[in-house]
Amino acid sequence: MKRQPAVAGRFYDASPERLSSQVEEFSTSAEKVKAIGIMAPHAGLIYSGPVAGQVYSAIEPPGSFVLLGPNHTGLGARLAIMEAGEWEIPTGSVDIDSKLAKRIMADAPELSPDSEAHMMEHSLEVQLPFIVHNAPGAKIVPITIMGAPLEDLLELGRSLAKTIKDTLYPITISASSDMSHFLPDKEARKKDQMAIEKVLALDPEGLYEIVRSEDISMCGVLPTVVMLQAAIELGACEARLIHYTTSGEVSGDFGSVVGYAGVVVT
Repeated sequence: MKRQPAVAGRFYDASPERLSSQVEEFSTSAEKVKAIGIMAPHAGLIYSGPVAGQVYSAIEPPGSFVLLGPNHTGLGARLAIMEAGEWEIPTGSVDIDSKLAKRIMADAPELSPDSEAHMMEHSLEVQLPFIVHNAPGAKIVPITIMGAPLEDLLELGRSLAKTIKDTLYPITISASSDMSHFLPDKEARKKDQMAIEKVLALDPEGLYEIVRSEDISMCGVLPTVVMLQAAIELGACEARLIHYTTSGEVSGDFGSVVGYAGVVVT
């Protein structure tokens, strides 16, 4: 099936020319590394685009991305994978890697094949302008997560790693997450730093626990836990913070901000 864009004209520009220009503006010419995993934000591009652009332009284009995102809509299965079709955005379309998706489902039977969870969800769609621009030809496997205990997340990470180890072309796992929501800038930065430290330490359990204990409103913590666990299983040895900012830097409103962090795991 063909998934039409759900948030074009809201989270990013619906004009192909303007969207392409915006993504180009957010991209950098940094030296590219082979990434096992990344964490990138998913807000409106005017706010989070500078972070996401730096992340995606800092990595070597893989054959496919496994996209992990939170389910904001409450629709569909708790752990939902879309196993076939293509996703359209104004600047192009991206095919689902159906062979990889089927192998992931075989290794991770807890995943439910479910397109409903993906139809209106923005967290993965907002990654696509950067994938189309920086990794043309790459395919995706979209997975959304709507609540799961820690052990289930770690098991999913282990299952993803097993599939990826048996894949003959490069795969990058992309966890979609914004950081603290609607806090004063100083408080958001303090809380976000605690979570980012766990990400950089490649500590999925620590991230899960600090977000809960410190009430950090990191909406993609569950996808990030899965990505980190998979990366560890795949031999990751380093996580690097590419950029951090808050919406206040754009809006000028530092009384209520959302935080955005970009990380590359190698």
